[in-house]
Amino acid sequence: MKRSSSGGVREHWEELVKTAAQVEASTLGAYEPARAGFTWEAARGELDGLPGGHGLNIAHEAVDRHAAGPRREHLALRWIGRHGDVRDFTYQALAEWSNRCAGALTVLGLRKGDVVAVLAGRIPELYIAALGILKAGGVFCPMFSAFGPEPVQARMRIARARVLVTTTSLYHRKVEPIRSDLPDLEHVLLVRDGDGPIDVPGAHDFGERLAAADTRFVIPPTDPEDPALLHFTSGTTGRPKGALHVHEAVVAHHVTGRLALDLHPDDVFWCTADPGWVTGTSYGIIAPLTNGVTSIVDEGDFDAERWYGILRDQRVTVWYTAPTAVRMMMKMGTALAQQYALPHLRFLASVGEPLNPEAVMWGVEAFGLPFHDNWWQTETGGIMIANFASMPIRPGSMGRPLPGIDVGIVRRTASGVEEIDDPDVEGELALRQGWPSMFRGYLHDEARYRACFAGGWYLTGDLARRDRDGYCWFVGRADDVIKSSGHLIGPFEVESALMEHPAVAEAGVIGKPDPVALEVVKAFVALKSGYAADEALRRSLLAFARQRLGAAVAPKEIDFLPTLPKTRSGKIMRRLLKARELGLPEGDLSTLEPL
Repeated sequence: MKRSSSGGVREHWEELVKTAAQVEASTLGAYEPARAGFTWEAARGELDGLPGGHGLNIAHEAVDRHAAGPRREHLALRWIGRHGDVRDFTYQALAEWSNRCAGALTVLGLRKGDVVAVLAGRIPELYIAALGILKAGGVFCPMFSAFGPEPVQARMRIARARVLVTTTSLYHRKVEPIRSDLPDLEHVLLVRDGDGPIDVPGAHDFGERLAAADTRFVIPPTDPEDPALLHFTSGTTGRPKGALHVHEAVVAHHVTGRLALDLHPDDVFWCTADPGWVTGTSYGIIAPLTNGVTSIVDEGDFDAERWYGILRDQRVTVWYTAPTAVRMMMKMGTALAQQYALPHLRFLASVGEPLNPEAVMWGVEAFGLPFHDNWWQTETGGIMIANFASMPIRPGSMGRPLPGIDVGIVRRTASGVEEIDDPDVEGELALRQGWPSMFRGYLHDEARYRACFAGGWYLTGDLARRDRDGYCWFVGRADDVIKSSGHLIGPFEVESALMEHPAVAEAGVIGKPDPVALEVVKAFVALKSGYAADEALRRSLLAFARQRLGAAVAPKEIDFLPTLPKTRSGKIMRRLLKARELGLPEGDLSTLEPL
């Protein structure tokens, strides 16, 4: 598809996104037949299982089965350092390095089910450690390298981590101050990132331990229900939730990589997410490797020109990124994107927060391709709903459920839940239990886990509606919905309308208490460069929103901010905007994106 040079993207949407090339390239095929013929049992059959029928292990499916076959010399992972240095790992090399890691952990006495925390940036050792931990029977628990000491302490104490893999500099800055408060931590493996000696009492040199270990390792029998991954997610309280996933999750990781991200064996895939966030593990490590593709890992922070250069120079074919990154690139302008020839790029996808329609369509202007939004949660472990390559996109929609996933719009009742069958009626998004990557619990919080289920449904806490064609539309988090003068208003709808204004780069919307209306809609807006945050623009935005949304839904107040508070996964923190507006406690800020 050629890039659009005209401004009439919205008017020509169907022509721009519904192309024979997209349909022919898709691994999904026709949607309804794919759903009808799908079973999780058949999906499980696409994977090998451990030799001798000894179970199912994520790391074996990700690297070892390829290393033992014709793809052993295929490039599995290309790491691009912050300063431009490159390290390549074939599937054979990645299998051997992760074997060394598994062996080193076993020598230290790692037992099945022990949690190994990894606190590191996007360095090769993180990916080697993740696979080695899974091979050795441990539970991989990634943490953002930008966490401060307190979030690290909270997560490691909840996880009761016995082993920590981190760098020397991160240890001294983030772990040393809280080391005495981690009674379960027995071993620290340090990756050197400086010239000095490792001067941490009782710590081990990660590089030396791997160098001394054998390149061969036999993965012990692994039950599909053995714990494998521990991902923390923040709530409105100060206590993070540890969502536990099992090795069986790899079935969903593998098949959703094909169905939702349209991965083909010869693709070059770039997931920009950090493994400290679930996307960076499920789709930055596991799914691309199980599908045998080449995965790009960039150590550097976001920089639009750097990213465009990587897309071009690495000949990326499938790109999976966050709405925050898309909006930041939009802020830089279409002209910058069009300076880079990207003939290999064929599929764009986004996750983290619903992608506004304007951002979806901007992809066509900038790249000649739309962004395919999809929806899932830390708790679901993998993509549940997606805009597939084989069907037309409806900008602003999450898409349709994946084969094997049954979605309901429900309302909670005194006796449980009842399903809403009528189209376009808002309710809580629910998933029928039973997919392989469904989380198996919140660590040490069984009551909180049980509260997520009712009547055979997993209750997501997201409000949504489903149209007559089965497309799902995000309304907002249940605790984000604004109740104003008898109207229920989803903040995403208001934010999307504001983003259609040429001055707006980002928008966040909250409900502000009001003695008459109960709540009124208040918006916080970050502007694109070249626009002044003055009273004239404020009035213009208020009028623009009223024209688009009507007086009942449009914001009554607008404040300008240089940037909106977001998690590192790209979600605008509406609860933080509200807390700061009302002078309330701010809750858990451990996943807040640094300014």
